[in-house]
Amino acid sequence: MPSATSSSLDIVVIGAGLGGLAAAISCALGGHKVTVLEQARELAEIGAGLQITPNASRLFQQWGIDKVLEPLAAEPTFLAVHRYSDGKVLALQKDFDKKIRAKYGAPFLDLHRVDLQKTLAQRAKDLGVKLRLNSKVTSVDFEKSTLQLDDGATYEADLLVGADGLWSKCRAHFLKQSGKEDAPLPTGDLAYRIVLNLEDLQDPELRQWVSKPACHFWIGPGAHVVAYSVRGGHQYNIVLLVPDNLPPDVSRSSGDISEMREIFTKWDPILNRFLDNVKTVDKWKLMHRPELDSWVSKKSNFVFLGDSCHPMLPYLAQGANSSLEDGAVLGNLLAVVKGKEQLPEALRLYENLRKKRGEAIVRETFAQRNDFHMMDGEEQEARDKLFAGELGKDEPEVKFPSRWTCPVVQPWLYGYDAKKEVDDALRGSSLVQ
Repeated sequence: MPSATSSSLDIVVIGAGLGGLAAAISCALGGHKVTVLEQARELAEIGAGLQITPNASRLFQQWGIDKVLEPLAAEPTFLAVHRYSDGKVLALQKDFDKKIRAKYGAPFLDLHRVDLQKTLAQRAKDLGVKLRLNSKVTSVDFEKSTLQLDDGATYEADLLVGADGLWSKCRAHFLKQSGKEDAPLPTGDLAYRIVLNLEDLQDPELRQWVSKPACHFWIGPGAHVVAYSVRGGHQYNIVLLVPDNLPPDVSRSSGDISEMREIFTKWDPILNRFLDNVKTVDKWKLMHRPELDSWVSKKSNFVFLGDSCHPMLPYLAQGANSSLEDGAVLGNLLAVVKGKEQLPEALRLYENLRKKRGEAIVRETFAQRNDFHMMDGEEQEARDKLFAGELGKDEPEVKFPSRWTCPVVQPWLYGYDAKKEVDDALRGSSLVQ
């Protein structure tokens, strides 16, 4: 990666989520001075498992953290899609781990979110990034390129990076400049998130499911479930995606286990055996936001990335992956920037590379929800017939209802190489002339 050979930029990243830390690492590797401000008091175990696909895991190799993360992960050996009621296998890809590595040169990793976040944070600090926790941004001045925290501290930077997630305060300040406002919009779905420990499971069959990593989907009317191992097969992450019944002003709450169980009473018995072991559960409202006209401020001193500009439903597991891509592309472009006078061109390239793809993935996640949540009937029967026609083949040969193994969508998602995209974009750019 090229590095700045003249004056480095002062960059302040708002948010120490995955995208913010990715940007911090990538910008630091590019020779810039980076500070990350995070409102949380600690990087705690918020959330649960997440799936890191090759478009993001190849970045770990570039950032020098792949050998740290892989022992903390589970790599699914097969991927199965089941009919909700009886567990019938609709789609199966064996040797999923080997095929993914062979096709993309990088693994498909199932990780606990906090393991990834802490590894990214440590790598950032090792590169000289300053990480300040308990730092809540209260205002952003897009004219002066400054921001203020709730404790009165003020930061000035050549570039501010808004990576503060779905409920982005940066986005609110950004839109306020033009008299606009928006808020996260409900999608009509919510997620029950569950993590089970291998040591707490007594059922031998369930223990085998956890200790031998694989990825399972159950798809049914208006709902679906995804389950996979994390932490080397010592924990099991289950996400149940169902119609939203939370009050409009509640985005997260503790869940009622009996209510959850009632939804899945007639689902696959083995899924219900896992649910027998659930002691507590949280409910998360799934939200999205309208597309922004631009991700970059008029003075090219502020830029968005991740959920603050393109939040995604979890149905393709691309929210985290896309945020990591954003951070990598931004840092790789800024690596050739020698002064802030080059920021307008660099940020123009960033938006050109990222906005269209990010918003296209958002739309594809809604399409995946439609294919997984079909009500029983003619459309569902046609979908299952398509599944059946490909079952037993080494790879699906037609556009497939499960985009996880679709020969059209999977390469578009997993084959993305942030470094190559930047290298190609820089050819002929004034940034390298």
